[in-house]
Amino acid sequence: MVEKRILSPGRVRRVPKQFSWVDHRLVRDRHICRCSHEALALYLLLVTVADAEGLSYYSEETVSRLLSMEPDALRRARRDLCGAGLIAYQRPLYQVLSLDGPHAGQAVLTERSARRGSGEAMSIGAVLRQAIGGAE
Repeated sequence: MVEKRILSPGRVRRVPKQFSWVDHRLVRDRHICRCSHEALALYLLLVTVADAEGLSYYSEETVSRLLSMEPDALRRARRDLCGAGLIAYQRPLYQVLSLDGPHAGQAVLTERSARRGSGEAMSIGAVLRQAIGGAE
């Protein structure tokens, strides 16, 4: 039996004000734009099977089978979701994270680094300019 434990206590998912477990901010705040189709399929599965705290512990084999996804593709999808600040993963536990909280700055860096293709960190000034819509 797997012992369930919160992986990210500050990011426990709560039911959004609108009537669904899939938070509208996933689209409105453009989280969806930073993820591959495979990552979004994994996210939907995790949102569907998670408990009230966002936790689930489906095995890699089960998730691969349910999504008709090769293990390497599943690992990439999981890495994308972790990088986008949408889930936490510590084998065998997944935690779907709240869209509130400290991941916002990380998401900007992740998205920006992906567009640059360099993986380098941005200065705080560059992050602030990007956040207010200025050039880098």
